[in-house]
Amino acid sequence: MFDAMQISASGLTAESLRLDVIANNLANADTTQTPQGGPYRSEFVVFSPISAPSSGPNANIGQGVVVSAILPDLSPFQVVYDPTNPQANAQGDVLYPNVNLATQMVDMVEASQAYQANSSAFTASKATVLQALNIGG
Repeated sequence: MFDAMQISASGLTAESLRLDVIANNLANADTTQTPQGGPYRSEFVVFSPISAPSSGPNANIGQGVVVSAILPDLSPFQVVYDPTNPQANAQGDVLYPNVNLATQMVDMVEASQAYQANSSAFTASKATVLQALNIGG
């Protein structure tokens, strides 16, 4: 009976982390120099399903998601000609992060809506459990 709440909670946790990564990408959209050297590299979150049991009442029923990795986006950096910038190379080019603002904003809206959907599902499951407890009492 509590499986639905656990599944929704896993989605809430995963989408919350995804929103944190997106916020970090947006905050570093203009960071041309990181402590590791070079411009900031955008990151993305990879979700994996929580394995379903092979037997029992929940056999082959998904059990939610988990963040399996936070990976760097390997797309090329943006090259901007700005010979006055102190970080310009000999040709006057400056490398900027590979953060695509439009993509990040779409991802943020999607993650926000997924978070809200999981929150609504959790609330509905909780209400169902409370109703079941009232029936018994």
